[in-house]
Amino acid sequence: MKSKLLLIPFIAIALGIGFVVGRKSGSSGSPNANPTASAPESDVKFWTCSMHPPPAVKESKPGKCKICVMDLIPVRDDDSASLGPREVKLTDAAAKLAEVEVAPVERRMPVMNVRMVGKIDYDETRLAYITARFPGRLDRLYVDYTGVSVKTNDHLFALYSPDLLAAQQELIQAAKALRDMGEAAPPIMRERGEITLQSAREKLRLWDLKSDQIAAIEKSEKPSERLTVYAPISGVVIDKKAVEGMYVETGARIYTIADLSQVWVKFDAYESDLQWLHFGQEVTFETEAYPGRVFAGRISFIDPVLNSKTRTVKVRVNVENADGLLKPDMFVRGAVQSRIASGGRVMDAFYAGKWISPMHPEIVTDNPGDCPKCGMKLVSAESLGYASAEGNTNAPLVIPVSAPLITGKRAVVYVATKDKPGIYAGREVTLGPRAGDAYVVEEGLKEGELIVVNGAFKIDSAVQIAAKPSMMAGTKEAGRGAEGVHDHASADEEIEKLPAPAEFVTHLRTAVDAYSAVGSALDSDKLADKSSVAALRDSVGKIDATALEELSAKKWKEDLREISSGLAGIEKASDIDAARADFEHISVGLIRASKRFGVTGVFQFHCPMAFDNKGASWLQLSDQIRNPYFGASMLKCGSMKWRGDGAKMKKGAP
Repeated sequence: MKSKLLLIPFIAIALGIGFVVGRKSGSSGSPNANPTASAPESDVKFWTCSMHPPPAVKESKPGKCKICVMDLIPVRDDDSASLGPREVKLTDAAAKLAEVEVAPVERRMPVMNVRMVGKIDYDETRLAYITARFPGRLDRLYVDYTGVSVKTNDHLFALYSPDLLAAQQELIQAAKALRDMGEAAPPIMRERGEITLQSAREKLRLWDLKSDQIAAIEKSEKPSERLTVYAPISGVVIDKKAVEGMYVETGARIYTIADLSQVWVKFDAYESDLQWLHFGQEVTFETEAYPGRVFAGRISFIDPVLNSKTRTVKVRVNVENADGLLKPDMFVRGAVQSRIASGGRVMDAFYAGKWISPMHPEIVTDNPGDCPKCGMKLVSAESLGYASAEGNTNAPLVIPVSAPLITGKRAVVYVATKDKPGIYAGREVTLGPRAGDAYVVEEGLKEGELIVVNGAFKIDSAVQIAAKPSMMAGTKEAGRGAEGVHDHASADEEIEKLPAPAEFVTHLRTAVDAYSAVGSALDSDKLADKSSVAALRDSVGKIDATALEELSAKKWKEDLREISSGLAGIEKASDIDAARADFEHISVGLIRASKRFGVTGVFQFHCPMAFDNKGASWLQLSDQIRNPYFGASMLKCGSMKWRGDGAKMKKGAP
């Protein structure tokens, strides 16, 4: 937060020096001259501080800011009466000094470049596990080390097995018995003999003997002592479990062969990027081994389960690897170019109106049907998240990311009025997803309107200096916003005083005392120790509301909810920024309760610059300001808004 605050003085000073908002006459003289000193004062409405705009500082004559001791700047009389509450007028010189740039709202499909990192892996559908189909002894290993390349039908090993000898004897006996029957044997006898022979052949076939091997055994009527096993696929031996001479049982794995003509690339995609990734999208990637060479594949699987530790999802890509350049465990860097259509859907011209196999993304057809590889029904590209058609009507409205001022859930832009040169009007818009260097606009703008793409924050500062409501302020909203900060104006609203027993007020004042100790730590740029926070919780817990009247009890319950919310957060806060946000929650509840039930001897202060100029209030037991939201960096920033002796404060009074 401090780093952001350091920028504010420079922005404000730049605006203060060149601030000629709505002036009827331009500045003149040397560029090094002091415009405040040389400019006529007849049209000056009032003097204010560039860091503490009205109502915090609003003086009738020049001087120093009572908060930060900076020179006051003039706000001059002009034709602003004709401007709306969210409008401001800048001369050409002021706009140039503020570096204001405008650009038209356009309708196009922005490109979201999703970057991922991953690693090459084996294609699990192209792995072959060579196992023993029957027990025996490995008499010969023809492939005796991992990494060797084999082709289909290359011999792998020779296995001796008594079970194999017995099965061959069964085949020989069955063939001989059928032959000895002759043609004169009864049909039923020959049928049984043929069934027995076929069963013996099938048994050997299931033990991986080839048809020519079985035929040779029948013809020679001599069993083979060893069985030679051949490779079922071409590939690389990536694992060897056995050694020559060892005995193996049925099912024991001997080799693992991987076909590397196609590989998988497993990418890690962040959960925030998942909306831009779809089955079948093309992914391009590079490796360290071949710099400058780009490989490509298509997404074949998106893991349905998120990794809770890395907050990523595995995205699998099928890649052809006929030349064998891609090797398992290589690291790769990939990218997906997603064109965003209206509604945040992805547009891919390749898939427009197409039908895709849900199991094999390379199968894409113009018409529905069945996948020729797996037989599954083809599905439409639209059902996989793709936009249905391409064209300007399907393109969303987009604005550059530098255009909107985003605060919590709200986003505002400044629109340049075409028929009123130099006038900029603030407007709240509804943003869709961010895609690369652009935001999709859902509501609030029309195609062709000119919006400020650079200098919007400076224009908003000029609005505040002109004593107009900032677009960043928004409207009152209960509870925490998207940035975790409460609506700060709720602590300054008019509070109706309600009756409460003296004991209730005494305990409430004790809670304020404990709260003050927590604030003292924060204004010293320290986290409150656990004992101070525990004392605050205990004192709040001792406040007995059973004797309150119905309305008083209802209002106290609302205040207690605010206090408890802040306590729950500040007990867990690990950094001072988080603690200050939670302290502000506690402050809102205690300020309202103190005003409501008449706590005396306390002072409410308000700093308009806290929490990125949203402003925040707090209570003190002393009338000497010590800002808990800034600490030493701006200890005296703020002004007194209320004091617990019943005296009313004048607006803007210290």
